[in-house]
Amino acid sequence: MKLAITGATGFVGSRLLTKARAAGHDIRALTRRPQRSRKGIEWVDGSLGNRESLDRLVQGAQAVIHVAGVLNAPDAAGFEEGNVAGTAAILTAAEKAGVQRFVHVSSLAAREPELSLYGGSKARSEKLVEQSPLSSAIVRPPAVYGPGDRETLELFRMAARGLVLLPPHGRLSVIHVDDLARLLLALVDPLCPPGLLIEPDDGLEGGWTHEAFGKALGRAVGRRVVTLSLPRSLLRFGARIDGLLRGPGAKLTPDRAAYFCHPDWTVHPSRGAPEALWRPVIDTDEGLAATARWYRAEGWL
Repeated sequence: MKLAITGATGFVGSRLLTKARAAGHDIRALTRRPQRSRKGIEWVDGSLGNRESLDRLVQGAQAVIHVAGVLNAPDAAGFEEGNVAGTAAILTAAEKAGVQRFVHVSSLAAREPELSLYGGSKARSEKLVEQSPLSSAIVRPPAVYGPGDRETLELFRMAARGLVLLPPHGRLSVIHVDDLARLLLALVDPLCPPGLLIEPDDGLEGGWTHEAFGKALGRAVGRRVVTLSLPRSLLRFGARIDGLLRGPGAKLTPDRAAYFCHPDWTVHPSRGAPEALWRPVIDTDEGLAATARWYRAEGWL
């Protein structure tokens, strides 16, 4: 198929590109920066705020996979621009071009829109997709990990030091980036049912407790670790300190602390992907260990 992809230079998008090319798809991908030439990939200079570049991106495409989004922003306007206005813009371009299928990458955070600015913006982006006349699918990934990810890198580094600091006691689901990429590609088929809302994970029923996942990180880096669940107040204080120390580069912001403190970020069993369409194949212990090896090979860990 001819696929148009946003967010192709990010963590999930770059792995998606590799999987899509391996599957034989031709790709047109949006980029803000010059990219090296790759067979089967046409780079389109521009952004979600540039209507002309979006029109070029989707022209002749059979399906759009909208991966681009804002994880971290200084205020509500930043999330609104990146996650809501950006989704509206690519939907408009796709509708005008007669695209057959639209796959939208949202987040589990959209399930609790009142908890964070990020989650609220993702929920509003989902509404836009649901209201579109396009045949669509919405995917709400839980925590995504894998080679190249800088968001979970801090957790691996803590595990390597022997102490993993965690949010208050709770549970989470996780998914390897390659399993997520395979799902996104499975969903571009125009014969897939419209209106799907999927919450995928690694297949572990009930997800992971925070403590169990911390121990799994320890196994991945070859260390016995101590896990320490921080109280909500201390996590919020840490977010303020991180903001003072790292400014715009802070990983733990007050907004992120708000949804980290929610006790249940596990996927809903009724929203799993149809088994005939997709199932996870990467065991999380093996995936974490492979990710740790990649980090070490690249000098990140």
